Amino acid sequence: MKSTQKTQRLTLSAVMLAFATVLALVCEFIPFLSMPFGGGFTVASMLPIVIVSYMYGVRWGMFVSFAYSVIQMLISLVMGKTVLLLFTPSSDDYMGLGAAFAIIIIDYIIAYTVLGVGGIFRNRIKNKMLAIVLGVIVALSLRYVCHIISGYIFYGAWAEWFFSQEGFYAIGEKILGTFSGKGLALIYSIFYNGLYMIPEIIITAIAATVVSNISYIKKKD
Repeated sequence: MKSTQKTQRLTLSAVMLAFATVLALVCEFIPFLSMPFGGGFTVASMLPIVIVSYMYGVRWGMFVSFAYSVIQMLISLVMGKTVLLLFTPSSDDYMGLGAAFAIIIIDYIIAYTVLGVGGIFRNRIKNKMLAIVLGVIVALSLRYVCHIISGYIFYGAWAEWFFSQEGFYAIGEKILGTFSGKGLALIYSIFYNGLYMIPEIIITAIAATVVSNISYIKKKD
């Protein structure tokens, strides 16, 4: 790759990282978009990362998405969210250093780095819009799986309380009557994380259909 092309790639990636970060930050200040125990809607903030992966390939996309994962973690630290409390022994969220590091790795490093696979269809599907949309669905679904695993392992204890809340009484009663133990923890994690990740996947896929029409967004081989 020529020096000019490398510069363009770095510049565009930096711009996309900044755009994704700004979108995520704006959503942090909208209270009803955040979930009580972590996670929340970000209104297609991950789309710029997927686009970078589509334009420059999965390998570069993974590098950029890793950088994004670090940025997301730092934002959470600066804003004093749960990620900081996990390391504070006096906090009710404290689970021990081992669990805290594991949560950071799964919920931040891995969960956001997998967004880099968004360009997986760039050379498999000729239709640009379809390739990007499917890339969004796969990448964000992988992030969803990461949160499910983390929730199942570390937050399953909240399941019974969660499904006993008034807003979930109808479905919660059926779930509590059917599942228990690890099964209940898994259902809880799928359900809780799905409350924000499924709409996020849908919204981002819709946004991708619009953004993919921009002529500048194309494979840069």
